[in-house]
Amino acid sequence: MEAEILIFITMFIVIFGIAYLRYSTRNKERLALIEKGADASIFFSNKKLSPSLTWKIIILNLAVLFMGIGIGVFIGSILHHNLGVEEGVAFAGTIFLMAGIGLFTGFTLTKKLARE
Repeated sequence: MEAEILIFITMFIVIFGIAYLRYSTRNKERLALIEKGADASIFFSNKKLSPSLTWKIIILNLAVLFMGIGIGVFIGSILHHNLGVEEGVAFAGTIFLMAGIGLFTGFTLTKKLARE
């Protein structure tokens, strides 16, 4: 029971620490640029993605990820039944490998889609 509480508290502290570091560092950088006389327009991006493009990117990445997981399950099944690889190794290894390949492919396709 105590371990679960410790894990929850640790995760909360880590998330809080990351958020604190991000915002405090960002604030210090902006103050330093303002002191040097930089224009405030550098803080804002001129290029905004349209909502339809954002949804296309999300759907594309999820689709490629799920296809990678599905192919990983299929290849893991082939490895386990035909080649005699242990079930845990076959499934876990190929699922993570193919999911990683799917995420990389989705990233590459997203870069091409964002350029257009």
